[in-house]
Amino acid sequence: MKKIELLAPAGDLDKLYTAIDYGADAVYLGGESFGLRKASKNFTIENIKKGVAYAHARGKKVHVTLNIIPHEKDIEGIEDYAKALEAAGVDAFIISDPGMFSRVKKVTDVDIHISTQGSVTNAATVNFWKELGATRCVMAREVSLADIQRIVEQVEGIEIETFAHGAMCMSYSGRCLLSNYMTGRDANMGDCAQACRYKYYLVEEKRPGEYFPIEEHDEGSFILNSKDLCMIEHLDEMIEAGISSLKIEGRVKSDYYLATVIGAYRRAIDMYYADPAHYRYDPSLLEEIKKVSHRDFTTGFFYGQATEDAQVYTDNSYIRGYDFIGVVLDYDEKLKRATIEQRNRIFEGETVEIFGPGVPFFNQVVREMQDDKGEPIEVANKAKQVFTMAVDQPVRPGFYLRKERHD
Repeated sequence: MKKIELLAPAGDLDKLYTAIDYGADAVYLGGESFGLRKASKNFTIENIKKGVAYAHARGKKVHVTLNIIPHEKDIEGIEDYAKALEAAGVDAFIISDPGMFSRVKKVTDVDIHISTQGSVTNAATVNFWKELGATRCVMAREVSLADIQRIVEQVEGIEIETFAHGAMCMSYSGRCLLSNYMTGRDANMGDCAQACRYKYYLVEEKRPGEYFPIEEHDEGSFILNSKDLCMIEHLDEMIEAGISSLKIEGRVKSDYYLATVIGAYRRAIDMYYADPAHYRYDPSLLEEIKKVSHRDFTTGFFYGQATEDAQVYTDNSYIRGYDFIGVVLDYDEKLKRATIEQRNRIFEGETVEIFGPGVPFFNQVVREMQDDKGEPIEVANKAKQVFTMAVDQPVRPGFYLRKERHD
């Protein structure tokens, strides 16, 4: 049985390293042109080369997004850019537009994956793209799991990828005009303002300036605000449907978010393949995912039409049960001390959780804190302050510290 790919977002080079270290089989990223995430830092060609070298040295892959919906002026230069990416060693392009597809296909031999923006919802469309030379189709988010299984049974020689976790869009396959209308920022060119997360009121045309709340909550109503997708509880069903790649959303998310979410899905996938016949979902994995900022979760369209339960009407903020408080920079095995770079205040005597790649978290009482001069301290409260502390178990650079919030 070929193991399903875990595909992770990489908003910059550090996030690429984190995603791979915490278990991703491949990463997807945007270069400085032709991609749909202006809010992430994105990659220069030089950094793409570094990312590809890091990934390939570990047997992993790098996919690059070229998935804007271009107008005439926006497609200029695509051939030269695609050839530069091919020279950098990338493994696949993610494309939604047929014109972009044809121009890239003529000048490179890089695999092409059809983006979720391509609205692929049936086997005939998958086979259409296969005949043109695509090697993978990313399913539209509106496709059910049962339909995905039927599609897999009707296609051959082309892979099926689908999103498994992350933010959902209220528009069909992400083809949104609301951001452009409200702010002039084009979501289909990578500049979405997330107008669907705004607070809305009702105004009667003859009473301008009088705002009537659409009351779900004292703060207003968020009528277009989707919950986040989370399929970790149904991982076995996704694998058994014949999906080739599970995609995690989040190129603008933090390193800590990636470490937590990728780590949880990695463990779930490995548990399944260790004994498919006796696999049982481990509820602790969902609890792990909930330790990063998130909205309430939904299974989206995987089990049929999404209902009103897939929306969040009362708030547009994230749920934060834990704070990311630091990252391990170094570890002295003899002294059993870790060097930490602070991200939120850490006090001596409090209990934190420490976790790393493939390592379940452990609880650690913060003790014997020292600043970078070796002087004892009781709190690390300066931005990115470097300090050391005693730890009860071995750690490595790239391990993370978090603590539960008690608001």
